Amino acid sequence: MWRVLVPPEPKEVRNEIILITGAGHGMGREMALRFARLGGTMVCVDINENGNEETAKMIKQEKGRVHTYVCDVTDRAAVMQMAEKVKREVGDVSILVNNAGIMPCNPVLKQTEQEIKLMNDININGNLWTIQAFLPAMMSRNHGHIVAMSSMAGLMGLRNLVPYCGSKYAVRGIMEALAIEMRDDPRHLTGIKFTTICPYIVDTGLCKKPRIRFESLMKVVDAGEAADMIVNAVRRDIVEITIPPELHFMNRYIYRLIPFPAACAWNEFFNTGVDAHN
Repeated sequence: MWRVLVPPEPKEVRNEIILITGAGHGMGREMALRFARLGGTMVCVDINENGNEETAKMIKQEKGRVHTYVCDVTDRAAVMQMAEKVKREVGDVSILVNNAGIMPCNPVLKQTEQEIKLMNDININGNLWTIQAFLPAMMSRNHGHIVAMSSMAGLMGLRNLVPYCGSKYAVRGIMEALAIEMRDDPRHLTGIKFTTICPYIVDTGLCKKPRIRFESLMKVVDAGEAADMIVNAVRRDIVEITIPPELHFMNRYIYRLIPFPAACAWNEFFNTGVDAHN
């Protein structure tokens, strides 16, 4: 409770090697720019080479340090090869930001097998493969930070996002279990930190049809504003945040404590979410 009321001072990330997946656009790009401004050595990873190089160009224009790698995070062998190349060419990654993800928005019966498999491969396995690739070096030095993008859809069920909700609940489970595994390790690996991010509706292009009833209470958050919140959370070693921040209180102390019918009425009243893309 003390750390909720009085968060720790922000730590330095200067000279940390910071790898971000999905760095070619949206929050990934905005986080890369902000970490680079703080002196971090950026490793930008994306399957989209053009977008990734554009991010690197923006960082270089601000005199930042950046390296780029094209990688499909669903391919474990490709992730391991990329990790070896990063270690050889840049050094040991000390902050890993698993940002890559996709969000099919349709009723569950209208989502195809291929869509669901690809989404799970990116949103779930993409986290696991990069963790397996970069965690060993963090463990050997008892120093590192892993950041994962869950979602408000990983805290509550949302219409048109059934498989996506499942993938984002999985991300939160992975992060919680991994933190416990590190804590219980005989080497007492308390130097490795974990931060889970739960955004709601952020202007990244994933959510093409946001639905907001009360714009004064709930808004589409700009990707840069979201990145500011994420970087701040990482620097302060905050375990989990929501974007916007007030949703953390609403979810933990109101939504989770009321009966399910009341929660449904709550959702109906606020009428905020995403409409089907098709």
